[in-house]
Amino acid sequence: MQFIEYPKCSTCQKAKKYLTEHNINFTDRMIKEETPTKEELTNWIQKYKLDIKKLFNTSGLKYRELNLKEKLPCMTDKEKIELLASDGMLIKRPILVMDNKILLGFKEKEYQEIK
Repeated sequence: MQFIEYPKCSTCQKAKKYLTEHNINFTDRMIKEETPTKEELTNWIQKYKLDIKKLFNTSGLKYRELNLKEKLPCMTDKEKIELLASDGMLIKRPILVMDNKILLGFKEKEYQEIK
């Protein structure tokens, strides 16, 4: 299980605390230093049948700065993936990657189903 996070993010902190308190083993990865690659993102989208839009951190400063709400509808999937891979701060976090599913963000109910 891979936990991809931005340590200063309060949602990431809550998710990490949950995993730790429930003795759930994971490998930690910093999203800014090790941004998911185009290949990883493409693999996740295909394997877990993800909507690319769900991968965007729509509440992030970078998302607003780039005016992505207006631009995304005109972009191809390939362009969206390249954009996400270019900056980890554009990606919704935390990301919990497991063999059979992926969780974006932190919803305690979803995390309870991990055990």
